[in-house]
Amino acid sequence: MLAAESKVVEAGVADSLRAEPTCSWKQILEPVEPFLEAVTRRLEKQVHEFDPGLASYAEYALTGNGKHLRPTLVALAANSLGKVNDSHVTVAVIIEMVHLATLVHDDVIDEAEIRRGRLTLAANWSNEVAVLFGDCLFAQALKLAASFPTPDICRAVATSTNTVCAGEILQTRHRRNFGRSRREYFRVLEMKTAELFALSCELAACLSGATLSQRTALRQFGLAFGTAYQIYDDCVDLFGSEAAAGKSLGTDLAKGKLTLPLLLTWERATSVERAELEKLIANWHPGAMGRVTELLARCEVLGPSLEVIGDYLAKARQTLRALPETDLPRRGPSAAGGRAGLLGLTEYLARQTESLGACV
Repeated sequence: MLAAESKVVEAGVADSLRAEPTCSWKQILEPVEPFLEAVTRRLEKQVHEFDPGLASYAEYALTGNGKHLRPTLVALAANSLGKVNDSHVTVAVIIEMVHLATLVHDDVIDEAEIRRGRLTLAANWSNEVAVLFGDCLFAQALKLAASFPTPDICRAVATSTNTVCAGEILQTRHRRNFGRSRREYFRVLEMKTAELFALSCELAACLSGATLSQRTALRQFGLAFGTAYQIYDDCVDLFGSEAAAGKSLGTDLAKGKLTLPLLLTWERATSVERAELEKLIANWHPGAMGRVTELLARCEVLGPSLEVIGDYLAKARQTLRALPETDLPRRGPSAAGGRAGLLGLTEYLARQTESLGACV
């Protein structure tokens, strides 16, 4: 859905759900900092669950300097319905391990050398080690999920992992395919990225004893926010800087992944430019980046791409209206970490989006 196709809320509704000014990253994290510290400690302990010969890989993968966005979602979603408990910490660790496994594999597929400001596991050791250790991470996450009294958590984690991997496969199948519809593009984003955001929110609600409507609302929030986040990441890959992003950029182009800005460029280009763009992507080399950048600028695709992010963020805010206000904490440190924190996340990403547009 592009901006013209997906005005999911009216301006008045969106404005009524905008977060308070407390939406800097530090302010969002402050109420859930103890929770995130517990997740970090639990991840460090997971290093010892692997064979001693794999300790160096495990430590490198599990103790990186990540944002812990998915654990943050677990904490904020749980706080929006009450309080976090140890089960929420365990679920956050499980989901983060699945996420880290996908990153290890993604870096192999994309031949990326930098992740979170340092060498990727593959660049440090080898593709073979990275692929196999990524499998180990998946397996350990499922083992931990199986420790819950009922199979529901393990089943949910396995299902979401399946969805994420299926989304990656579908994306791979559509490389260099400019005939791919935007609907299919958004579907793949929802599968490969937003699914773990949705799982974080949904399992947090489940462990908090939420009603079905609350679980559904929080899952929909995760899907909408996660899709917006991935579109933003796709835009950063084309319009951002490697120093600011802390990872290798341009990998989407090198692998023929057609993200929203490229799909919009192809739609807006002349027939001659379309043929040129297809040729550039089919025979990619770093020197082609300059011409692709010219085409992106001529077709003015950054603005419309950022508008789509805004639409998904508006949809995410709307879903939170389904959380009864009486169920939300009103006082104490958890108040800023509940629905206000989730709204703050949408505001934070909106500001990052605006900053990207301003820089370009």
